[in-house]
Amino acid sequence: MFNLFLSMPPQAAEAANPLMSLLPFLAIIVIFYFFMIRPQMKRQKELRKYRESLKKGDKVITTGGIYGRVTEVKDAYVSVEIAKEVEIKIDKSAIIMDMTDAVRK
Repeated sequence: MFNLFLSMPPQAAEAANPLMSLLPFLAIIVIFYFFMIRPQMKRQKELRKYRESLKKGDKVITTGGIYGRVTEVKDAYVSVEIAKEVEIKIDKSAIIMDMTDAVRK
């Protein structure tokens, strides 16, 4: 039996192509990019565009779940009226969507 392995041709003893062993990992990276990373980047871009387009009178929801109406827009923050004559200042990054996008149950 030992003589059988010694008589094998040199081509059969060669290692597999290293590119073929990396191919599954590259495929996984591509799949993650198109199904997870790229859509998340698109959502972040839309949210950033929404926050930049806020104007007085827009109805918004904060990350804390507070519903309100924008009364003033500055570079870093937004003033939101949450009840009659009750105003709070909120960082722009705390606003997630407008009320038309919210699903009410």
